[in-house]
Amino acid sequence: MIKTTPYKIAVASGKGGTGKTFVATNLFRVLKNAGKEVTLIDCDAEAPNSMTFFNTRITNTFDISLPIPYIDTELCTFCGKCHEYCNYNAIFFLPNFRIIKVIEELCHSCGACLVACNDGAITEKQVKQGEVVFHNCNEQTELIEARTRVGVMTPVPVIKAAMREINKKYEIAILDAPPGTSCPFIHTVNFADYVILVTEPTPFGLSDLKRSVDTLRQMDKPFGVIVNRAGIGDESVYGYLEDENIELLAEIPFDKRIAQFYSRGEIAVNNMPSLKKQLFETFEKILNHGTGYNQR
Repeated sequence: MIKTTPYKIAVASGKGGTGKTFVATNLFRVLKNAGKEVTLIDCDAEAPNSMTFFNTRITNTFDISLPIPYIDTELCTFCGKCHEYCNYNAIFFLPNFRIIKVIEELCHSCGACLVACNDGAITEKQVKQGEVVFHNCNEQTELIEARTRVGVMTPVPVIKAAMREINKKYEIAILDAPPGTSCPFIHTVNFADYVILVTEPTPFGLSDLKRSVDTLRQMDKPFGVIVNRAGIGDESVYGYLEDENIELLAEIPFDKRIAQFYSRGEIAVNNMPSLKKQLFETFEKILNHGTGYNQR
């Protein structure tokens, strides 16, 4: 059966700086050059930078807002029920001083405080959390970027909104996931059909890789590992992959040319045929897992 929605590959890492965006942007370019109908979604909403590597123009932007409670102190009886109902400690309450206030940055828009209030003192207002930005590439491909507003505590609503905009006309969607293993990572990889974990052969890289692997296994997500900057550090990462029976998808060698291309905002595979071949072979390995992808 042919898929009616894009096959989604998340490129993730347990820590920042391992080369996650490097792999995501170059894999996108490789698949695009191979004639695939592919798009790229930057889900690292707190620090999106994937579009830096492409000649794009913004075609559309829309805001993402959430309903945040507002407490009318003229109607409030200062019973404290809303404070008790809030699991996120987003309502500051000093009953002796008759002070009550919503801490908007902590609010998750769950609506519990509205249920708790019997005095009609709580209403909701829309507060901007961020925006979803659509970019048109010079190759007539639409790329999507999630951007969280400065000061917002969680980028998850913006990330989820961006992923909902993936057009069904595409065969493949590359998700540049947020680093780490917290909520933004989980919501991104949960949307994916397969996850590429990018790590580096160092003790820090191994430590964070283990957390990512544990999380994906609990989520029952298929995944493999790319070791970036191979040739530096030590061999402990490889021992871990062997002991845990985790597939090594590729090793990208430590190469100063890659750093030079990256620092100039250039796509490395445009000038490195061996890397281009390696990333396409990685994609073919992913297809061999039989996780739901069918070529159209």
